[in-house]
Amino acid sequence: MTSQTDRNQTDRKRTVPSPDQIRRAPKVLLHDHLDGGLRPGTVVELARATGYPALPETDADKLGIWFREAADSGSLERYLETFSHTVGVMQTREALVRVAAECAEDLAGDGVVYAEVRYAPEQHLEGGLTLEEVVEAVNEGFREGERRARADGYRIRVGALLTAMRHAARALEIAELANRYRDQGVVGFDIAGAEAGYPPTRHLDAFEYLKRENNHFTIHAGEAFGLPSIWQALQWCGADRLGHGVRIIDDIEVADDGSVTLGRLAAYVRDKRIPLELCPSSNLQTGAAASYAEHPIGLLRRLHFRATVNTDNRLMSGTSMSREFEQLVEAFGYTLDDMQWFSVNAMKSAFIPFDERLAMINDVIKPGYAELKSEWLFRQTASTSGSTGG
Repeated sequence: MTSQTDRNQTDRKRTVPSPDQIRRAPKVLLHDHLDGGLRPGTVVELARATGYPALPETDADKLGIWFREAADSGSLERYLETFSHTVGVMQTREALVRVAAECAEDLAGDGVVYAEVRYAPEQHLEGGLTLEEVVEAVNEGFREGERRARADGYRIRVGALLTAMRHAARALEIAELANRYRDQGVVGFDIAGAEAGYPPTRHLDAFEYLKRENNHFTIHAGEAFGLPSIWQALQWCGADRLGHGVRIIDDIEVADDGSVTLGRLAAYVRDKRIPLELCPSSNLQTGAAASYAEHPIGLLRRLHFRATVNTDNRLMSGTSMSREFEQLVEAFGYTLDDMQWFSVNAMKSAFIPFDERLAMINDVIKPGYAELKSEWLFRQTASTSGSTGG
């Protein structure tokens, strides 16, 4: 006689997703850098078209390998250096439109149904573009990519996050730019760059402005730097979400008997349901975690933090949303139910209106996972039918 426990374990095994199911599952992406997700072939072609002379490789396959190896250094600062080449070929309107369109296409083909993609307009002015022209070119590219995805049978919605660089002094200007384009495809604001030595409080005027305008913003915090960065982002700046936030684990104590004690900051983050934009593969490259199995996402998911799964930089990490989930499924035995949990978390945390978030959850995400979870029933029925006959 089969026990209920045995049946539960069997059902769980049946809902562990295959790579194909992971790809087809509706996924939500909140932390993805436009200049970190170019196709290697596009980098080569744009370098040739724009006269960019500094690529370390001109063969697309070799260049893709170079990016991953250069980024796989364990240092956030070294990781960020790889962007000089991608940003270097993104200095014309045509290049920005192309890169943004391909970004939307690639995400849609990977099963992403909603994405917020960030970039720093101030880094794309060397060819003579204005900040406004940069934003309009990227928005045009995203809309074109959405159209191409629909033509290929996929659905995706892409919102832009405008990023200011922590080491620069243009945060307020970029925040005002984000506010001007908030009804034209820009859904929020961010600051990025090396954390050490550049605390988010340097840009308080930008965050105070955005709060007065009732606008949304996330802050890169708790990636390479620890709890003080997270604390400042939340308690001084008022961030809606934490970009990475993986170092919140430093405020969680796990005893030998498995019991868990949350510090004041970790408890606040969990209790307030502050979203964590976790990026497992990127964290391994920058030294924030030693392996997927040791990544804090496992504990944070078990403790019911508002954890989300993200790519960060698809080119530098050689990754995709599907690959991130494949690694987590292998490391933690996650099922389709877990994938749905992460995806709903992300959609709840998106910077679009509540009714639109709810519609995506109820009309796209939940039905998509329900269909995938039902597939094993039909396979089982077909197998049973094939084995009974006489």
